[in-house]
Amino acid sequence: MPRYTEEKISGIQKAAILLIALGPEKSSLIFKHLKEEEIEELTLEIANTRSVTPQVKEEVIEEFYQVCLAQQYIAEGGISYAKELLEKALGSEKAMDVIGKLTASLQVKPFEFVRKTDAAQLLNFIQDEHPQTIALILSYLPASQAAMIVSALPPNRQADVAKRIAVMDRTSPDIVKEVEKVLESKLASLVNQDYTIIGGVDAVVDILNTVDRGTEKHIMETLEIEEPELADEIRKKMFVFEDILLLDDRAIQRVLRDVDNNDLGLALKGANEQVQTAIFNNLSKRLAVMIKEDMEFMGPVRMKDVEEAQQKIVNIIRKLEDSGEIVISRGGGDEIIV
Repeated sequence: MPRYTEEKISGIQKAAILLIALGPEKSSLIFKHLKEEEIEELTLEIANTRSVTPQVKEEVIEEFYQVCLAQQYIAEGGISYAKELLEKALGSEKAMDVIGKLTASLQVKPFEFVRKTDAAQLLNFIQDEHPQTIALILSYLPASQAAMIVSALPPNRQADVAKRIAVMDRTSPDIVKEVEKVLESKLASLVNQDYTIIGGVDAVVDILNTVDRGTEKHIMETLEIEEPELADEIRKKMFVFEDILLLDDRAIQRVLRDVDNNDLGLALKGANEQVQTAIFNNLSKRLAVMIKEDMEFMGPVRMKDVEEAQQKIVNIIRKLEDSGEIVISRGGGDEIIV
C-alpha cells in the first residue's frame, strides 16, 4: 500500500489525503459535488492510502488553503487582484505557482465587472437594449442579481427575456466581447476562446425561483401560451409553494419547524385544499387548531402578503434542500434531486 512522504505526489493522491484529513462528514459534503467517475477514482485512492507523514498532510492542507484563498481573491477582484494579494502573502514565485494550478477554472468570467454593479444601476444600462442582449448579460450573472433586473423590466419584456435565456445554448466569444464593449467595461475580461455554454433552462429556473411570485406567475403564464413545451420543461424544474406536496411527511415536519406561525397562516390562506391538508396533517392537533383559528381571525388578506409568506416558506425549503436536510422528489418515479 502507498506510503506518501515528501516525494512528489499526484493530484488524485493529494485529493485523497485532503479528504482523509477532513474526515468523513466533511468529505461526504464534497462528494455531493463530484461526478460518479471522480467519486469512484477518489474512493479507490482513499482505500489504497495507508500511511501519510504529518509533513505531507500539512503541506496538502496548506496547498488547498492557498488555492481556496486564490479563488476568493479572484472572485472579489480578478486574477490581477489575486496575484497582488498572494504575492504579499506568499511571495511572487509561490503566488504564480498557486494561480497557475487553478488554470481555466478560475479565469475571470465574462461580465465579471457587472457582478459588482448595483442591479438598479445596471438596469439603466441595459433596459433599452435588445431582449437578446439583455438575456445574454443576465445568463452570466448570479441568479439573485439577474432576478432583480428581470423583476424591474416592463412586464411585456420579462417573458421575452426569460424565453431567450431558456433557449440560449452557445454564444460566440466575439459576440460576448462586443456586448462587453458596448457596456464600456472598466475591467479586462478573460473569455475562453472556445464557444461558451450559457443560459439554458436551468439558468432561467434559477432566476424564476428567485424573483417575486407575481413576476414568476406572469412569465410562466406568458410562456405557457407562447411556448407551452418550454413552460412545461421549466415548471418541472421549478419549486413553487404548491410543490410542498412533493415532500414526504418527515420533510414537511422539518420545514415547518423553521416556519413562523404567522407566515404559515398567511401562506395557507392562498393555498388549495390539498396543500392545506398536507400541512395540517403534519402539525400537532393543538397547533393545527390554532393556525386555523388565526386564519379565520385575520379575515381577507392582500394577495401580495400571501405570496410573500409563501415565498418565505419556499426559501426555507430550498435552504434545507441545499444543506441536504431534506430531498425533493421531482418528475415522479424514482428520480430524486438532492
